[in-house]
Amino acid sequence: MLIVETIAKIRREHRDGKPIKEIARDLRLSRNTVRKAIRAPEADFSYERKEQPRPQTGPFRERLDELLAQNEERPRRERLRLTRIHDLLEREGFTGSYDAVRRYAARWKRERRTNSGDMSKVFIPLMFRPGEAYQFDWSHEDVEIAGKPMRVKVAHMRLCWSRAPYVRAYPRETQEMLFDAHARGFAFVPRQHLWHRFEVVN
Repeated sequence: MLIVETIAKIRREHRDGKPIKEIARDLRLSRNTVRKAIRAPEADFSYERKEQPRPQTGPFRERLDELLAQNEERPRRERLRLTRIHDLLEREGFTGSYDAVRRYAARWKRERRTNSGDMSKVFIPLMFRPGEAYQFDWSHEDVEIAGKPMRVKVAHMRLCWSRAPYVRAYPRETQEMLFDAHARGFAFVPRQHLWHRFEVVN
């Protein structure tokens, strides 16, 4: 449906002497739609395209569906860019633009998501028992020590059950420092975070 602002723009440009052909080209509308907007009373005009024509992708729709489906099955790093898919279609006689392929691919993905159920809204909580699992990783941080800039390695440990964190900085990332970070991290975390509801056996 044409919005009021578009109808007003069509009428304004027509009043200023702009030809219907140019208005239609600039606003990407058919000439009949522009004429209807000019002639019809403002409150009575409405325009709705019931079906989006696909003159360029139409003959290649099945091939494009096939390429998109094959691409989706590839590992993420091996997937083809849409520009590459457009190139492949051009070699087979496709004369449409890259934008036509991009719009079709976006619509194809939306329909596929709708048909298979939107998994992006599914939330599966991860449950851990006390002491069952933890996360560990390194990061590097730029700090200032005694007035001098320095880059340090920071060990991050977090228990999955309680989410209790432990962070410790080191000058380097070595095996000895890895072991030290684990030893100090487990010593620092209160026992109830590790063994809650479990009996500690000495």
